[in-house]
Parts: sequence; structure tokens; C-alpha cells
Amino acid sequence: MARIGIFGGSFNPPHLGHMLAVREFQKKLSLDLVLLIPASIPPHKQLSSNSPDAQTRLELTRLAAAKLPNTEVLDIELNRQGTSYTADTLTELKERYPNDALFLLMGTDMFFSFEKWYHPERITNLATIAVAHRNAEPTQALADCAQRLKDKYNARIEAVENDYLPHSSTSVRAMLAFGCAQEYLSPQVLDYITANKLYYVGENLKELPFERLSEVSLSLHMAKRVRHVIGCSQTAGELAKYYGENVIDAKRAGILHDITKALNAEEQLHLCEKYDIILNQFERENPKLLHAKTGATIAKKVFGESDAVYHAIYCHTTGKAQMNLLEKIIYLADYMEPNRDFSGVDEMRRLAYMNLDDAMLMGLRMSIEQLTVRNMQIDPNSLAALHFLEAKL
Repeated sequence: MARIGIFGGSFNPPHLGHMLAVREFQKKLSLDLVLLIPASIPPHKQLSSNSPDAQTRLELTRLAAAKLPNTEVLDIELNRQGTSYTADTLTELKERYPNDALFLLMGTDMFFSFEKWYHPERITNLATIAVAHRNAEPTQALADCAQRLKDKYNARIEAVENDYLPHSSTSVRAMLAFGCAQEYLSPQVLDYITANKLYYVGENLKELPFERLSEVSLSLHMAKRVRHVIGCSQTAGELAKYYGENVIDAKRAGILHDITKALNAEEQLHLCEKYDIILNQFERENPKLLHAKTGATIAKKVFGESDAVYHAIYCHTTGKAQMNLLEKIIYLADYMEPNRDFSGVDEMRRLAYMNLDDAMLMGLRMSIEQLTVRNMQIDPNSLAALHFLEAKL
């Protein structure tokens, strides 16, 4: 009886993190064969607007896995109409391999959402679930989820202690657009993407009309942040109109303000090296805050935005002393856009249409208080912004 791993996904694009996961599963589970199965229409996510078609993603996956031993790439989900449900794929594979043990391979992100899948009880009846880490998740959360699935579905679960690369397909797509993806893809995959101008590689993204800029920007964000980005851009435009600022600059800064937010700390530092962004000691110790600085640079270097847009994005997270009108608008739009829901947000919205400095003071004080309570470092720029505004009172 062979031990066969099934590793599905959108593979949009297939990156080195995927391939490392395959090798770790092979080693830790003693798998005889791994089947890589690109989804035609993924059930768990909507493909970004810059995604190639399923046949292209299949070809990319074949290139990525070409040197992996005991691995095959199957097109069975491309040959089936409709959404690519794992339950249907496993049913077909069980007919193909009736006497073999099937292992459904996944990362923790998919594992934690498993109960929302299509017919999870069919899946657990057909295969053992094998889960590997994608980052440093708490082990207790993984154990609790495993126990819940065992109790609910009588699931067989194998938790793998594995090496991993903390890159997501979302961040790799962004790094491709920013010209920094060489370290995350095999040469064969990168060459194919470059030759076929996929994921905006080779496309001139400078000075795009706002509608096209929005489409490109939103495709490079994590799906859960899209509503926030749209809300920030709309709010920035409304505040700019109210205060007589350049509405187009405000909307463009809003739609780009989080353009590098999907990147992890390592990827942020990679961007800084690529674009010669100078960091101070605080920024090196707190790379999660770098998205404002890297985002501003990408807005200018990749999208060709104005100095006004660059500076508004640059300080939208921390603020700074002597902020101009557009900078205050983007800071506040990010803080109070319609999808934000926290105690005091309605008061901030009211203040923003009465006196921007009063609204800024409220936002800065709230942020500093939250950081103090959590015993976290406070960016010197935030303190400088607060002291500057307080001195004007």
C-alpha cells in the first residue's frame, strides 16, 4: 500500500515555500508520491484580478515541481466543471488509488478554516489530514483545532514539525510587481513569468488612471484588507474636497497607502535594500511598521506618484511634526474610514470635519496610549507629532 500526499491550491504563483512544504511532507510522512493539483476555481478565495488562467498556473506548477522527486502535477480539477472542491477531487483519487493511503496536505491557514469547507465529513472519511506550519503559530491553537476535528468528524490528523518559508502567494505577487521576487521563485518559474509578462512583470505601472491604479493596487493586497483600502481612499477624497485639498492626490494616496502591507518583516527589509531605503534603529527593531516607508517608495518608484502622495503615505502610520494638509488627511482617513469600528471612532469622525488638528490629537493620543498599555515601543515621530500639535493649543 502506497502513501500518497495530495497538495492542492491555487498556486498563484507556485513559490519556493510551496516546494519546501512538499519536501517536508515527503520526509516527515514517508510519502511514496505527492500529487500537486492546481485548482481551476478555488473555493476558499477569489483569485486576484492579475491572476493568470488555470492552464497557465498548471504550467507554472509543473515548472516549479520539475526537480522534485516522486511528484506529479495533475490537471483533474481543470478538467472538471465548476468550483474545485477537495471532496470531489479526493473521491476521484480514491477511485484511482483504491488500495492506497491518501494524505491531504495543507498549511495551518487552511487547517484552521477546515470546518467551513465543502463536505468536510467526506474529506475526513477519504484521507488523513496532514498539516504543516506556515509561520510560528501557537502550538496550542493547532492542538485545539485538531482535537475539535477529531471529535466532530472522527478525523485522522498528522501534525508535521517542519521547516518553512514565511512567504504567501499574495506577497510573492506583490514582490513580482515591485521587481524583488527572485529569491522566492525557481529560475524556471520566474523566466516563464517574465517571458509572458504575468503579475505586472514588464508592465509600465506609472501614472495610471485612477480606475486602473485601483485595480492594480487592490490585486496586491490581502483580500481581508481590500475594503479598508477602498474606504480609506474614499474618505481621503471626501476630506480633501471638504478642506480644499487636491482630491485626486488624496484618493491616489489612499488607494496606495497600504500597498506593501501584505509583506512580512523579511520582505519589508528586502524592499528597503532593493530601493536603498535608509532605516533608523527604531525601524530596524520594528520592521512591521515599515509598510509606510516602503509603501511610499513603491508609490513613487513603481507607480510614479507625486512627491505629495509620497510624503502622505510616508507618515500615514505614525504621523510627524509639522504635517501638511494632505498628510493629515491620509493619516485620519486610514484611522476613521467607514470599516473602522472602535470606541471613539464616531467622535474622531465628527472632529475631522470640525478641526483636523483636534482629530489628529485624538488619534495620536489613542495610539500612544494603546502602545503604552501593551508595553510596546512608541515611534519618535508619533511623539514629535503629538508635542507639535499640543504646543499649538
